[in-house]
Amino acid sequence: MTDIPQKMFALVQKLDGYSGTSEGPRIITLEPYLETAEIAVPQPGAGQVLIRVRTASVNPSDLHFIKGEYGQPCQRGVPAGFEGCGDVVAAGAGAQESAGGLMGQRVAFAVTQGGSGAWAEYALTDASACIPLRPDVSDDDAAAQIVNPMSAMAMIGMAQEAAGDGGAFVMSAATSQLCKLMIALGRDKGLRPIAMLRRAEAADALRALGAAEVLVTTADDFGDRLKAVFRDLEPAIFFDAVGDQISERAFAAMPNGGRWVIYGKLDPTPPELRDLGQLIFMNKRIEGFWLTRWMRETPPEKLGAAVAEVQARFADGRWKTNVTAHLALREVMEKLPAALAQPDGKVIITPS
Repeated sequence: MTDIPQKMFALVQKLDGYSGTSEGPRIITLEPYLETAEIAVPQPGAGQVLIRVRTASVNPSDLHFIKGEYGQPCQRGVPAGFEGCGDVVAAGAGAQESAGGLMGQRVAFAVTQGGSGAWAEYALTDASACIPLRPDVSDDDAAAQIVNPMSAMAMIGMAQEAAGDGGAFVMSAATSQLCKLMIALGRDKGLRPIAMLRRAEAADALRALGAAEVLVTTADDFGDRLKAVFRDLEPAIFFDAVGDQISERAFAAMPNGGRWVIYGKLDPTPPELRDLGQLIFMNKRIEGFWLTRWMRETPPEKLGAAVAEVQARFADGRWKTNVTAHLALREVMEKLPAALAQPDGKVIITPS
């Protein structure tokens, strides 16, 4: 491991295990959850690679995680950050063989359990969690290449299976980076995306991306519009990042066989399920989506095709990461909460 320093700067977790809270991803200050530290550069074990980080993204799952609210426990003293882009500089036993030779390659990566997070100068993950990058994909796009884009590929595939050709699907929090990717991809696949959002001023931009209908949840006529649009388009599946009472209203308005797929919890207050009979007599169902499980269970050829399409879409401009702020790693503690308050975009962290 020549030319690799012994120490690195990182944002490490202060909590250990689970907090037992369910406050959602909103962050006012990072002080209770993270601290800066100079720590040893991690050493790759069997099947792992060490990555010199170029860029890292900030996702709602990262914020849930550092607060102890995610499906994986916090680990005190270990760097945070699930996703990034960088160069492979060292590999453990078996990593070269398992990943087709990653040394020296620029990769997009997700940090696996047992790894070391992306909000640091170096990250550690399984070789199988790395995607070699085309040269025409930018570091910013590569830093957000897995969580949102692969979720979009997975969910649109689910929508195609549930709705069929020309069918409709619904999304909450539709101004998010993920939903913007889903709207464009759904349109290209011949589906009719229905976007639910709070801010009316963002509606036209979503229509321009390809939304068949836009429902503003804060509008006085939202209830009437919801019923009319769902009656006309009959959406088969609802992808929900919010999990509030409005989500429950949308689910109740769906036709027979409707599926409510929850992949986030932006609202910490659980909704009241007011018509459980729909689960019995209308064959509706409520389920969860976790990208890690989908990637683990998807056949390699299908996963490879999804990865190739994601990179092609970023390379030719059909998809682009809307970056609202670039933060140097050493200024994240001070500036990240304000950066996250900017709507409809992604915060990118760079080590330098």
